Amino acid sequence: MNSLINIHQDLLFITNFLDFITLLEFPFMQRAIIGAVLMGILGGLLGSFVTLRQLSFFSHAVSHAALVGITLGVLLSINPTWMLLPFTVTFGVVVLYLIDNTDLASDSILSIILSGALAIGIILARMITGYRGNLMAVMFGDILAIDATDLILTVVLLVSSGVFLLSTLQQQILLTLNPDVAKVQGLSVSLYRYGFVILLSLAVAVAIKAVGVLLVNAFLVIPASTAKLMSHHFSRFLILSVIIGSGSSLVGIIISGIFKVASGPGIVLVQFLLFIMIFTWLKFQKTIP
Repeated sequence: MNSLINIHQDLLFITNFLDFITLLEFPFMQRAIIGAVLMGILGGLLGSFVTLRQLSFFSHAVSHAALVGITLGVLLSINPTWMLLPFTVTFGVVVLYLIDNTDLASDSILSIILSGALAIGIILARMITGYRGNLMAVMFGDILAIDATDLILTVVLLVSSGVFLLSTLQQQILLTLNPDVAKVQGLSVSLYRYGFVILLSLAVAVAIKAVGVLLVNAFLVIPASTAKLMSHHFSRFLILSVIIGSGSSLVGIIISGIFKVASGPGIVLVQFLLFIMIFTWLKFQKTIP
C-alpha cells in the first residue's frame, strides 16, 4: 500500500514538474521569475540595513499600513500599485518625522500609526462591494500577475537603491553603527535617514504585489538575518544577503510552480527553512570540539 502511495506521489511530482517546464514558455512566468530575482536582490540589499538599524518593525508597519493604499486603489478603480507608491512613501516619511519630533519611543509611534492605518484600511475594505480579487491578490501576493511596468519599477528602484547606498557606503556604515559620531563628523544624518526610508517604503510597495502585505516584512528581514548569522564582516554580509534574497526567491518560485502553492508564501517558506538550516548548522559546528 505504501509503495503504491509513493509511486503515485512520484508520478504527481513528475507531472507537476513537466507542467512547470511548460509554464516557462509563457511570458507571464518569465516575468515572474525575473521579478522574483530582482526583488530578491532589492530585498537583500535594503534588508541588510533594515536589520542592522533595527528597522524591521518600521518596515512591518509600512507594509501593513499599505492596506489603506490598496483599498483606496480598489475603491477608486485605480491600479493598487500606483496608490501604494505615494501612500507608502508618505506614511514612511510621516512616521519618521513623528519619531524625530516627539518624546515618545519609536515603537510607540509605530504602534499608534499602524493601528490607526489598519483600522482605516479595514473600514475601507468593508466598503468594497462586488469582486475583491485585486484586493486579495495584493493582500496575499500574486507574483504571476507582475507585468512589464512592475519590472521597470523594480529595476529603477534597484538601480536607485544601489547607487544611493553603495556610492555612500562608508557614510551608511558609520550612520548604521554610530549615528552620534556621524553627526559629529558633519554628515547630513536626516538626509540619509529620510532617503533610506523613502527607498524602503517604495521597496515595500513594489514587493507587496509579489509576496503580499502579510509577508513582505519577512521578505526583507529573513535573508539579511540569515546572512548576519554567516558573517559579521559588513561587505561579505551585504553580498550574502543579496545572494540569499535572490536565490531563495528563485527557488521559491520553482517550488511554488511544481507543488502548486502560492508564490509569496513559497518564497518566504524557502527563506525561513534556509534560516533554520543555517542556524542549526552553525550551532552544530560550535558543538564539535
